[in-house]
Amino acid sequence: MIFLGPLYSFLAKHLATNINHFALVKLVIISLDKTIFYFLLFAFLRLLWLLLIRRRRSHLSESLVWVFTFYVMFLLAVTTFRESYFPWQLTFDWNRPLSDINLIFFKETWKLTKGTTLFDFVYNAFGNILCFIPFGFLFPNLIKKKKCILQTVFAGMVLSLFIETMQFGLNTGVSDIDDVFFNTIGAIFGYLVYIFIKKVTYSKNL
Repeated sequence: MIFLGPLYSFLAKHLATNINHFALVKLVIISLDKTIFYFLLFAFLRLLWLLLIRRRRSHLSESLVWVFTFYVMFLLAVTTFRESYFPWQLTFDWNRPLSDINLIFFKETWKLTKGTTLFDFVYNAFGNILCFIPFGFLFPNLIKKKKCILQTVFAGMVLSLFIETMQFGLNTGVSDIDDVFFNTIGAIFGYLVYIFIKKVTYSKNL
């Protein structure tokens, strides 16, 4: 880790034995460290591009671009690029069998309900929904169309399919149709939040 190494060392020393799922904390910190690194690269290139085009953009529109970029980078770091920090460290598992892909709806999700605790079920189902709510909210703000539910849902589904495909190829996760379903539901919920906030803002401006 480049930025958050001391923080992780501190947490590992004081909390690793006290938290049952400290591996998740580790994953989040490592992913956040990667995100900060690549976001700084993005910030440099974005500022350079803005200087070159010399076109004024509203602070809100530009802020949304930056927030959306940070969100997508963090999402990919958490879900897909877990085992590598730099692009040249990526290794594809060409021998992984296609049988590792679950194409049966709710097969694996139902199995999780039979575990000793419901943590894995909640983490899988609600975690996949929650992580795509920001996408459903931010994406329509970026494309700025009055009615873009179909575009938002489709884009969310494509991103989810990309994640599942890369997880299979890089062997960094389980490729499951349920994940795509829950991610898409999350994008829909995020879009509903976008519509709600838009209506509240519009009514206040009347």
